[in-house]
Amino acid sequence: MRLTMKEKKKAVAILAPRYQKASKKEKGRILEEFVEWTGYCRTHASYVLSMHGKRKRINQKAVIQADVRKTARRGRHRIYIDEVKKVLIKIWYIMDCICGKRLAPVMGEVIEKLEEFKEISITRDVKAKLISMSAATIDRLLAGEKRKQKIKGRSNTKPGTLLKNQIPIRTFSEWNEQRPGFVEIDLVGHDGGDARGEFMQTLDVTDIYSTWTETMAVKNKAQVWVFEALKEIRKRLPFELLGIDSDSGAEFINHHLYEYCKEKKISFTRSRSYRKNDNCFVEQKNYSVVRRAVGYLRYDTEEELRIINELYRYLRLYTNFFQPSMKLIERKRVGSRVIKKHDKARTPYQRVWESPSIPESAKRELKRQYKELNPASLKRKITRLQSKLIHMAERKSKRKRNIA
Repeated sequence: MRLTMKEKKKAVAILAPRYQKASKKEKGRILEEFVEWTGYCRTHASYVLSMHGKRKRINQKAVIQADVRKTARRGRHRIYIDEVKKVLIKIWYIMDCICGKRLAPVMGEVIEKLEEFKEISITRDVKAKLISMSAATIDRLLAGEKRKQKIKGRSNTKPGTLLKNQIPIRTFSEWNEQRPGFVEIDLVGHDGGDARGEFMQTLDVTDIYSTWTETMAVKNKAQVWVFEALKEIRKRLPFELLGIDSDSGAEFINHHLYEYCKEKKISFTRSRSYRKNDNCFVEQKNYSVVRRAVGYLRYDTEEELRIINELYRYLRLYTNFFQPSMKLIERKRVGSRVIKKHDKARTPYQRVWESPSIPESAKRELKRQYKELNPASLKRKITRLQSKLIHMAERKSKRKRNIA
């Protein structure tokens, strides 16, 4: 039976002193046993045993002792030089710091877009390396930058009671639509940790099939504002609205929305109370789109409402045309482990484009719009408006402290 590497190193430490003091005949016997145990060739085995523990004087004060159990780490040729990493970091920030699995599939397309708008200028070699880079390598190279980045919120919608018996319940497992048009909707509150008084809400609308996401801020969660925002968002969608699924909050479960859906032949369903997983698609976008864009501060003024909606106008283009996402396509349990399989990361624009149910005229309009968009420019505009919101919040906080 062959020894493990750990056992081989122990054998060297034990046999080397005996081997170095033994006669020629004894050395032969020790060598044969050592070769049989380790599988080394005789030449290498002899070298290992004879060199281990040898001392050599470098100068009057320094003596080095050989230990063949310690091996020098083999140097590797660096493929991704600093220039490649520098460009990768720039692209990563433009793409809103997404993970390698989402960035790798769209890397080539993003580079072409940024080169077209002269946002980056790179050599052919650097471009080839970026395009061929795996998701794991992207994450490894960005590990240092990721440590520089890192928020929580609370729910503000309470279940309503109106029309509950007339609006059917729908759960996560029942979503199996194979075309765009069936959406989940939810409100995200911007109370900043203080739920007193009125504060802004964001209506978040997420398509199940394509992950297309639309957002719009309203001054509070009164039914009239939410209903108007939903009608406005419906006009922006690049596909026909076929179905709505909401939570059981009174801002959605009301006669206005119910009658509107009946009139427009839109399927209207609701989730079970206190079961967020029933609305998991929109809940995920509440964080990845809304919270990442406007954070957890309190917004309650008309000026903030205007700035947030201006930000959302750029954000919808940036998110839907340039932010790839992965969809769960299979989930199975093996013993205590749950194994999930996701599809290849694609943007909502790509998913809509690939859908056979979307008319060619709508696809042509989307493609025309996509050609005009510069992701780096959109990101700069979003960042500028985010900075405005932060400065306004700081001014409000300072005024409150002065009054107190």
